Amino acid sequence: MKIAVTYDNGEVFQHFGRTQFFKIYEVEDQKILSSEVVDSNGQGHGALAGVLAGYGVDVLICGGIGGGAQEALSNAGIEICAGAEGNTDAVAEAYLKGELENAGVTCDHHGEGHSCGHHDGDHDCGHHEEDGGCGGCSGCGEASAVPGIEGKNVGRKLKVHYRGTFNDGTQFDSSYDRGQPLEFVCGAGMMIRGFDAAVADMEVGQIVDVHLMPEEAYGVHDPRAVFRIEIAQLPGSENLNVGEQVYLSNSRGQQFPVTVTARNEKTITLDANHEMAGKELNFRIELVEVQ
Repeated sequence: MKIAVTYDNGEVFQHFGRTQFFKIYEVEDQKILSSEVVDSNGQGHGALAGVLAGYGVDVLICGGIGGGAQEALSNAGIEICAGAEGNTDAVAEAYLKGELENAGVTCDHHGEGHSCGHHDGDHDCGHHEEDGGCGGCSGCGEASAVPGIEGKNVGRKLKVHYRGTFNDGTQFDSSYDRGQPLEFVCGAGMMIRGFDAAVADMEVGQIVDVHLMPEEAYGVHDPRAVFRIEIAQLPGSENLNVGEQVYLSNSRGQQFPVTVTARNEKTITLDANHEMAGKELNFRIELVEVQ
């Protein structure tokens, strides 16, 4: 059996959709035989479930996770134990002892009762500068299952190469540059809707160019998800700069990512929209394999 834990400097990383590393444990007879830290390779579009499936992972232990990601992992046959925190080795051992409970969907953002927390417990406000390309989650609920997507590839595991660009030609993501195709289950909610729809009827070896409006990608920019807070009311925010990402907690202790968009001496403005929200995206997609 293999157990994967979202990983950041020895601790459980608290947002599945944005994790850069996993620590994978090889287990036999309820004992850990070995472990290794692996890179998610910048996989985008909520495709982390495919990354874990590629490593043969049976169980994922994580902090916050959205409903769509849970469904994608379930479709990939991966058991989930969400809501964990602390040292990754300790939580893996706790899981094997039956001491961890799955907290279920622990990721949303309704804007109430914000506080700003860091997973290591030493700071009130922890911030990360991530460059996951087109990856990560859409507004903290990773891509949901995709109703209405039809085609012969729906429900099948695909491998594709792709290149993503904005309308001005700027590239934001490319599996070609990573030298490894992206693997996912078509129609399982592991991808943004427009990407899923584009590959649903493709043939192996076929290359298509698609243009996606925001509604088919990461959604339109929601002005209600932009809010301003008094710095004095958010301990640690005095150290943040425009462009940095932080994780806030709502009144139920659920974490969600936001980006600092403005600040002055007294207030800080935060945006809970996905960084790609409101953007039109272009993809060149090549279907490499259908399993």
